[in-house]
Amino acid sequence: MTISLYAASVPVFQQMLGSLSAILEKAQAQAEANNYAPEALLQSRLFPDMFPLLRQVQIAADFARGVSCRLAGLDVPKFDDNEQSFEQLQDLLSKTQTLLASIESAQIDGQEARQITTRKGTPKERNFTAQDYLLSYGLPQFFFHVTTAYALLRHNGVDVGKRDFMGIY
Repeated sequence: MTISLYAASVPVFQQMLGSLSAILEKAQAQAEANNYAPEALLQSRLFPDMFPLLRQVQIAADFARGVSCRLAGLDVPKFDDNEQSFEQLQDLLSKTQTLLASIESAQIDGQEARQITTRKGTPKERNFTAQDYLLSYGLPQFFFHVTTAYALLRHNGVDVGKRDFMGIY
């Protein structure tokens, strides 16, 4: 039995972005309830050389958009990634979810052999088939940033657990 490239991508991104949105809501509510500045969470890092929570969320949304559009043969819309608040991150996630909802399975399924090149014209240029791009690059990158965002919040005392991470499935 084969699995649909669409089923392995867009719905997975939608689920995990939904869970990311929900844990950000919990983080904001907890910051407000405990009277501490949202920036304490938004700028938190697991280690000094890692990106802060804000950037982890932005990159997760970027990967969800970029991978889905590339799989569908669409131009990847460029977002500014200048969010500075929980509300702005929620707006970013909402815009990303709207884009994902506009991509249909017929645009992706059957395109497993499509050639996808990342970082074209740079020393980091890589060529993939669409299937390899999704499975060995896109999904691992996306999950790294979603997981890191979750870990940052959990590490900082936000009351989230595995069910929150998994979202609605």
